[in-house]
Amino acid sequence: MIGRFLAPLALLLSTAAPAQQSLPTEQPVVAEPVPAEVHPALWRVADEDTTIYLFGTIHLLPQGLNWFQGPLADAFAKADELVTEIPEIDPQTGQAVLLKRGILPAGQSLRDQMSPKQRTQFEKTLGNYGMPLAAFDRFKPWYAAVVLSTLPLQRKGYSLANGVEADLANRNLELKRPRIGLETLDYQLGLFDAFPAKVQRRYLFEVIAALPEIDKDVGEMVEAWRVGDAAKLATLMNADQDDPAMVKALLTNRNKAWAQWIKARLARPGVAFIAVGAGHLGGKGSVQDQLQALGVKSSRVQ
Repeated sequence: MIGRFLAPLALLLSTAAPAQQSLPTEQPVVAEPVPAEVHPALWRVADEDTTIYLFGTIHLLPQGLNWFQGPLADAFAKADELVTEIPEIDPQTGQAVLLKRGILPAGQSLRDQMSPKQRTQFEKTLGNYGMPLAAFDRFKPWYAAVVLSTLPLQRKGYSLANGVEADLANRNLELKRPRIGLETLDYQLGLFDAFPAKVQRRYLFEVIAALPEIDKDVGEMVEAWRVGDAAKLATLMNADQDDPAMVKALLTNRNKAWAQWIKARLARPGVAFIAVGAGHLGGKGSVQDQLQALGVKSSRVQ
């Protein structure tokens, strides 16, 4: 279940969402040192005049993880363009999309939609993290779930600033290369917004129940990512995805669309470096599986 809400973290938090202005500013606990040897998984798709690298990302990482090295760094250096889930967006645009997709209709309140038992549990959770009880009143359940899921990680020293997307984006800007998005932010947030309110609330309380173990679970994901165990990482990130509609919308359909994009990209010469959430590049129905179904072979580079 954890992986279900890790995917949109970088997207949401990069928009400087209003509710986050109320987050506590206490000094986070520094994460424990991590091993220096890092070799996350990397794949290659190629024909006579085109090479496409596939790299699975982790949106939040602890400090001190030197992952940009070896074949991965070489592949990035060879690329003509960076391809990510969404293109670079300015904060104002991101804010506008978030307000469109994450705000409840006028006159509605998130806590008013909860049963008395749910409201008590929700308010207790907010109090545990030093947040005002009204922090999410104007927001839809899916957004509250995503933001809440970050709080234990921030306290353990995990940061988007240390995440893969932020690092690759900065390196790409320095090289003045184009960055392409496979999707738009509105499309991604729209996936969550499209789920019925009942499903969103269930999702929110699944997250609340998981909060005490999130840092442990994410630590296991980072470890699997660090050693390039794509199968285990996909299992961890996509575990307990027992809602077929969510699996189809958040994983399967997107993997199929991205595989179609990759196949079409092979018609244009050059080198592309694709970086998407690691849960999409492992396990049954992965992007690589979808490519194989289209007759496109991928090979492991690292």
